[in-house]
Amino acid sequence: MLGRDVVAAAESAGHDVIALARADLDIADADAVRAAVADARPDAVINCAAWTDVDGAEAEEEAATRINGDGAGNLAAAAPFLVHVSSDYVFDGTATEPYTEGDPTGPRTAYGRSKMAGEHAVAEQGEHAIVRTAWVFGPHGKNFIATMLKLAEDRDEVNVVADQFGCPTFTGHLAPALVQIAEQRLTGILHVAGGGQCSWQEFAQAAFEEAGTGTTANPVTTAEFPRPAPRPPWSVLRSTRRDAPVLPYWRHGLTDYLNSEVLQ
Repeated sequence: MLGRDVVAAAESAGHDVIALARADLDIADADAVRAAVADARPDAVINCAAWTDVDGAEAEEEAATRINGDGAGNLAAAAPFLVHVSSDYVFDGTATEPYTEGDPTGPRTAYGRSKMAGEHAVAEQGEHAIVRTAWVFGPHGKNFIATMLKLAEDRDEVNVVADQFGCPTFTGHLAPALVQIAEQRLTGILHVAGGGQCSWQEFAQAAFEEAGTGTTANPVTTAEFPRPAPRPPWSVLRSTRRDAPVLPYWRHGLTDYLNSEVLQ
């Protein structure tokens, strides 16, 4: 979902891009990563590979960590400069103010721990940027809005969690920001997420309204939708860095997503 938009953003910025799918490169294979980077001789590497199955990681934490932790470290060790995408799940999700780069982490899920392992592995290597983002959606993969619009095809009402808050981040906005970070060689941790904040219920309702489905998103609690991995009630990210890219307001991302050529 993210990788395709990063390729498009990099190419539109005039860069030569080598895009390696999972079938082309297993980032958990250190030798393969070294060989691939040595062959490509890139100026920078942007890591869009990840284990993203949050619930599945609870049962397979070792496998998730192999990709999100070891794999990230392998790329950092081989790349001249790595832009690594991390997650709001490295925090415990109990805050009431936006998380900034200097706030203490404390993941509460296997997925969060695997992403935290990746941050540590990257930080131990050479030049890098660790970019934390949240609630990513885009036209090239499964995502929350696609699921909601599918449900709206035959439902007048949908129950959606209203006590989890975050920053919906459109891949069409995040991807150019990642390319910019690579171009400018920004280092350290950066928070890059959609502007503003909302609940999942507010996000769904906005999508129904903009798509004209006539569907209502009814607010419900997290407790009514138990999942193997606990969802953070608070995933709002902000940056205190003046050099961090600033993404558009999340509703602009939603509009751009609904208007994307892929969905037409």
